[in-house]
Amino acid sequence: MSDGFTEWLRSRTDEQLRALAMSRPELITPVPAHLHGLASRASTPSALGRALDRLDRFTLTVAESLSLEPEPTSLPALRATLLASGTPLGPAALSGALDLLRTMALMYGPDDALRLAPGVREALDPPAGLGPPVADVFRHHAPEAIEDLLTDITEAPAAPGEGSPRDRLTTVFAEAGNIRRLLAELSPAAQAALNELAWGPPSGRVPNARREVRVATAQSPIEELLARGLLGATGAESVALPREVAMVLREGRLHREISPEPPPLDGITRDQALADRTAAAQAFTFVRLVEELCELWGADPPGVLRTGGLAVRDLKRTAQRLDVPEWTAAFLAEVAHAAGLIASGGTVDGEWLPTPAYDTWRVRPAENRWAVLATAWLTMDRAPGLAGIRDERDRLVNALHPDLRRSAAAEVRTRTLAVLAAAEPGLAPSTESVLDRLAWERPRRRGTHRMEFTEFTLREAELVGTTGLGVMSGHGRALLTSTPAATAASAATASTAPGAAEVLAPLLPEPVDHVLLQADLTAIAPGPLTSELGRWLGLAADIESKGGATVYRFSEDSIRRVLDAGQSADELLIRLERHSTTPVPQPLRYLVGDVARRHGRLRVGTASAYVRCDDPAVLEEVLADRRAGALRLRRLAPTVLASKTSRATLVDALRAMGYAPVAESLEGDVMVARADTRRAENVPPRPVTGGTGPDPEVAAAAVRAIRAGDIAHQTRTEPRQAPGGALPRSPATATISALQDAIRQGTRVWIGYLDSQGQATSRILEPARMEGGYLTAYDETRAAIHRFALHRITGVADVN
Repeated sequence: MSDGFTEWLRSRTDEQLRALAMSRPELITPVPAHLHGLASRASTPSALGRALDRLDRFTLTVAESLSLEPEPTSLPALRATLLASGTPLGPAALSGALDLLRTMALMYGPDDALRLAPGVREALDPPAGLGPPVADVFRHHAPEAIEDLLTDITEAPAAPGEGSPRDRLTTVFAEAGNIRRLLAELSPAAQAALNELAWGPPSGRVPNARREVRVATAQSPIEELLARGLLGATGAESVALPREVAMVLREGRLHREISPEPPPLDGITRDQALADRTAAAQAFTFVRLVEELCELWGADPPGVLRTGGLAVRDLKRTAQRLDVPEWTAAFLAEVAHAAGLIASGGTVDGEWLPTPAYDTWRVRPAENRWAVLATAWLTMDRAPGLAGIRDERDRLVNALHPDLRRSAAAEVRTRTLAVLAAAEPGLAPSTESVLDRLAWERPRRRGTHRMEFTEFTLREAELVGTTGLGVMSGHGRALLTSTPAATAASAATASTAPGAAEVLAPLLPEPVDHVLLQADLTAIAPGPLTSELGRWLGLAADIESKGGATVYRFSEDSIRRVLDAGQSADELLIRLERHSTTPVPQPLRYLVGDVARRHGRLRVGTASAYVRCDDPAVLEEVLADRRAGALRLRRLAPTVLASKTSRATLVDALRAMGYAPVAESLEGDVMVARADTRRAENVPPRPVTGGTGPDPEVAAAAVRAIRAGDIAHQTRTEPRQAPGGALPRSPATATISALQDAIRQGTRVWIGYLDSQGQATSRILEPARMEGGYLTAYDETRAAIHRFALHRITGVADVN
């Protein structure tokens, strides 16, 4: 590693080092001991690869151009190289790119002596789509084969002592005129094959690439190129285009085109206010769907597969109950899980249950609930869109499965939303233009998975409500600009993205606490209901249709659910009257009264089970029914029948026969039949993953620690000679007491110490800490920090 690079880092201000830590957070994880360690870590291939992956296309082009220039390079020379591509280049664009490279410590030095940081040149190989030089392409060719090649491509034989065959070949290809002469000899097919490689990638696969071929015997276009050295075999089936040949084909240009500005976004222009209202409606619907899913799973939780995840049949059942597509149901489950609202718990095999944090979440205002879910979606390291695909072993990947983790998911999601936010207000960019912009911003991070993740993000953003009609909403922009500290907090307990919640709040519809009862046994909710009313009405009626207004239908089964839950008919009617803007229709009163009269006339207990009724005629009717044969009923008394079936089976069978029995406890009390809501126990809050970077205060603290360590590293003393004479000896208690005094007072001591071989040594120490039978101290005789076993210290004395 270059000492000049380390000194350059040392000359940077604390603010510049903090900017380095923010742009490359891996450099301070963990915090280096000093600036020399920081420079070493910044020059490792893995750290350089991550840093280069964060560069946009223009900045990467500048770095590649700099890697092909001799060091040091001046700013005018670099500008001339870039202008050779024929693209106008303003001074501000190049200055901005150089400032970014300096900020990320990928380049250092003043404008008249620019240098790439150590390791960058190797990390960029091959730069600008160029292949290796001729000397590297033919490095492993036999001298005899290169001599034959020189004989065919040179006009005069080599004089004795002119150098090795490879050196002479390098000299031939260093002259652009020689390369143009060889190109003129090619057939059109061979010229076309060469042009395919000119702008990269510079290598290809060819069967039997190391074949022996001469210009006179070449029969195919590839053999024409191999015979003239315009292509060189780099393996048994691989060939490469020499860099010198590519530069001639490119007419001296390093890059086909240079784009200092990102590609423009195009699409459909919409009204921004309309888009915000649409996004707000989608955000409200998204919150309600997550709440419905948690309520559903709290009463009827699906099981956890042995391999983890949610079974396909459970996903289909959930999608049907929520009236959404299966991919939407999988996405809702993933976001709820990422937000800490659901988790696996319950029985030994495991069930997907709401967590205690859900109960806290559901009573918060709708805008805050949305902010929790949206933040969890934005930062989670999972790709819900991959649910339902098959992996490399042809196994189905289920929703909530561990295999849905993808390290790039959060970054692609954030970058995609940033592109949407960068569009003009009201513009809904097309998918193609978004992909083009992302390819410009991160050219080294292109791939099929990233294209998939981008398309998933655009689809999910519409469902979450960060976009409306394809346009980035105001609350979506506020969510994107949330502080790193907020995104790192727990999504289920912290007040995340307050700015987003505040922007969204005025756009959300006000929940209503009333319905319109109609004579056809339906109730119309003219808007979103309050959570309490919505849950109760979902128990008392069945949802018939959703939309701007939700239609609920009352039936015998739905009325019986309320009565089974412990409410009386009068309580039901009173609640309907309280929340209805219209009088309770007579048909609904008759329905409630009819169901209530029949409800509970039969009482079922355990005999295994029994049936009790005050009216013996009703029991006679039950015994005479053929469908009761399987229940094996027998009369115990005029008003009591017994059965060997279970109580639950008996209740279900009597209901199927048209009766309305209720279950009875051993004490004769009616048992409330509402399904108990269950919660996952002992589930810690799930931290939101995939933050945008370190907290600025953390970066500043890391810089201070590095500075302090660097000062100590530069001023470290040389090892000191221990005093002569007999080693100190003292009782164990006196030794411990003296060391404690030295730690408290910050003084030095002289000790005698037995090493692992039992040899007595003399040390001068600055004790720092004593715990667990060990002493941690700075050893001046070794100029290093060591831990000393207390039982090996023979004694302590003062230093003269």
